Amino acid sequence: MLRKLLKHEFRATGRVILPIFGLLLLSAVGANLSIRGMTNAQSTFLNTLGTILIMLFFLAIIAVGIVALAVMVSRFYKNLLQDEGYVMMTLPVSIHQQVWSKLIVSTVWFAATVLVIILACFVTAFDIRFMGELWQEVKNIAHAVIRYNHMDIVVNGIGFLVELLLLCIMASIAFCLRAYSAMAIGFSRPNHKGLFSVASYIVIGVVVQILGGIGISLLNDSWFHQLLLGWEPQLSATAAMHLGMWFLIVLELIYCAVFYFLTVYFLQKHLNLE
Repeated sequence: MLRKLLKHEFRATGRVILPIFGLLLLSAVGANLSIRGMTNAQSTFLNTLGTILIMLFFLAIIAVGIVALAVMVSRFYKNLLQDEGYVMMTLPVSIHQQVWSKLIVSTVWFAATVLVIILACFVTAFDIRFMGELWQEVKNIAHAVIRYNHMDIVVNGIGFLVELLLLCIMASIAFCLRAYSAMAIGFSRPNHKGLFSVASYIVIGVVVQILGGIGISLLNDSWFHQLLLGWEPQLSATAAMHLGMWFLIVLELIYCAVFYFLTVYFLQKHLNLE
C-alpha cells in the first residue's frame, strides 16, 4: 500500500514542482546566453535584456527552493489535516505509512531540487573550452591516483561521500519531521490550529537549542569525552573525521526518532479534524 501512496504523492507534487524545474533550466539557458554575449553587446537593449535574464535566473533558483518547501508543508497539511484527512484516515493504511509516504516524497524532491539547481548553474556557466579543461583535470587526477596507488584516498573519499549523503538524507527527514510534528501538535487543538502549529514550531526550536546547549556542556565532563581524549593519540585525522561524521549521523537519527514519535502520536491519539 505504501507503493500506491508514493505513486499518488509523486503525481500530486510533480504537477507543481516539475514545471518549476523546467522554468529554472530555461532561465539558465537565458542566463548563459546573456553571459556569453548580451551583456557585452553594443546594444543597450541587449544589455538590458541580458541583465533581466540573469536576474530571472536567480529569482528562479529562489522560487524552486520556496516551492519545494511549500509543497512539503502543504501536502501534509491538505492531505492529513484538512478535509482530505477524513478520507485518508479511512484507507486501509497505517499512520506510519502515511507519514513515510510524505517523508520519502519530500526528501526525493529536496534532493532533486539541489541537483536541478546544480545542473542549472552548470548550464549557466557552460563553455565548451571550460568543460574540456575540467575533463582534462579530472583525467589527470584519476591518472595520478592510479599511478601512485593512492587507493586509500579513493576509499576514504567514497566513504566521506556516503557519510555526507546519509547526513543530508537524515537532515532532510529531520527538517520535515520537525514541521510535521508542529502541525500535528497544533491540529490537536480545538481552535486556532494554524496559530498553535506556528507556536509549536517555534517552541520546539527553542527547546532543541536549549537541550543542545545542555548536551554540549554535559559532554565536556562525560565519560564519552574522556574516551575520545584517550583515543586521540591513536586516531588519524581521517579516522577522526569519519568518527565525527558518524556521530552527527547518530545525533540526526535520534533527532528524527523523537519528532517521528511526536508526529505519529498526535496524529493517532489527538488529531482534531473538526
